[in-house]
Amino acid sequence: MIPVEAITSEALRNVIEEFVTRDGTDYGRSERSLEDKVRDVMRQLRRGEAKIVFDPDTETVNVVTAR
Repeated sequence: MIPVEAITSEALRNVIEEFVTRDGTDYGRSERSLEDKVRDVMRQLRRGEAKIVFDPDTETVNVVTAR
């Protein structure tokens, strides 16, 4: 896991934007703006509901639920 505080704000924004714009990401019946999606994920990260993880085998970063 990578603590949110250990990432620059620019890098964090880039990670979140990449996550919310991935193919197959579904947000329901209504379309939402990129800004709304980023804000929601940021809020989940700050509340501890989501975490950022790094996979050293694939060298990829992902956002996952904290459960």
